[in-house]
Amino acid sequence: MITNKKNSMDMLHGSLWDKILIFALPLAASSILQQLFNSVDTAVVGRFASSQALAAVGSNSSLISLMINLFVGISLGSNVVIAHYIGQKKEDSIHAAIHTAILVAIASGLFVLMLGQFIARPVLTLMGTPEDVIDLAVLYLRIYFLGMPFIMLYDFGSSILRSTGDSKRPLYALIAAGIINTVLNLILVIVFHLGVSGVAIATVVSNMVSSGIILYILMHEEPPIRLSFHKLSIHLPELKKILQIGVPAGLQGMVFSIANVCIQSSINSFGSNAVAGSAAALNYEFFAYFVVNAFAQTTVTFTSQNFGAGEYDRCKKIYRTAMIFSVVFCGMLSAVFVLGNGFFLQLYSTDPAVLEFARQRLFIATTLELLTSTYEISAGAMRGLGHSLSPALITVFGSCVLRLIWISTVCRTIHKFWVLILIYPISWVITGAIMITAYVLLLRKLYPKNIG
Repeated sequence: MITNKKNSMDMLHGSLWDKILIFALPLAASSILQQLFNSVDTAVVGRFASSQALAAVGSNSSLISLMINLFVGISLGSNVVIAHYIGQKKEDSIHAAIHTAILVAIASGLFVLMLGQFIARPVLTLMGTPEDVIDLAVLYLRIYFLGMPFIMLYDFGSSILRSTGDSKRPLYALIAAGIINTVLNLILVIVFHLGVSGVAIATVVSNMVSSGIILYILMHEEPPIRLSFHKLSIHLPELKKILQIGVPAGLQGMVFSIANVCIQSSINSFGSNAVAGSAAALNYEFFAYFVVNAFAQTTVTFTSQNFGAGEYDRCKKIYRTAMIFSVVFCGMLSAVFVLGNGFFLQLYSTDPAVLEFARQRLFIATTLELLTSTYEISAGAMRGLGHSLSPALITVFGSCVLRLIWISTVCRTIHKFWVLILIYPISWVITGAIMITAYVLLLRKLYPKNIG
């Protein structure tokens, strides 16, 4: 059976704390390494090109997230559906869901590639990207989007492997790609002086490598996990289930990114130094968040398998264990970045004006990043139980509506950078309180006799 395979994990039996750690830590490392693609881009151009080049690369992060988050959410839907089938031991359904997911990945990657070429300049202009940055930002974005099909294939393929309990081999694929990305960045920027286009090309090549490794792994798995390209087709029952879970999660990510695009527009109003400083600090904020996200995705996968197998008490233990780990590990990593801010921020820039903005964001947002555990772990548990719409709506309210209200009211009255960044921890507290309440109510609805 699938869970007895060498690279998979038995999530249905035995202790949880060690298995959650073994699964989540490679997942966190994978997400951090994936972010390092962009971080290395910003570090190389910031140190070896110019502050304008740094701002051009950094100002694209929220827009890139907006473009791909819908499909990343759908890949999460494939994780949940396949994990449910594994818990239920439905091998034919597993096979159908895998081939449906990969075909969706290919189609969505091509769609985002083409759309990105057309909207790059209009959207960056609409965001108020500074005049001394916008041409470089458009160039970076258009090259970056050439790699979209490979990004989608990696995300969907990794979700398939993780649904079986395998979080290590996606990490190995990213390690290989990350090394290539770093080497190419240095060569193309320092040796060939390609600047922004050089780091974008390096990122595309590295994404090709990571997706190629994942596809090779899937094509050499044992049935029913094995991928065969000649068997790619859309199986409507599986597609429907994947979309029911994935689309709300993806729309949540998109709306979340829309809020961040609006915040980025406000950051742009402070000038290119603020854009560059925010971009530098944001990398460390991402690193801390990815620890939380790893435990949230672990919660989704473990809960999906156990709920599919009818192990309801075990689902509640998964939630508690993941929540504790998420808060502790995120808090520890955030503390490292904040206490060592002098070293970490100067990896991106030595400009005092840039560093001042970077420190403001680091001290306010990164310090309190652990608060995101309250809503991410709770949302992951709800999705693992097959409920994706409620956490999506709650996150839309907390991460979008509240932030837009803050920007249009408080920030207009007090036009200071630190006031703008303050909305992050405020929204995390409110969203977390609502999400935990929704999770408890869902437990009472699903199995009221087993609440504890």
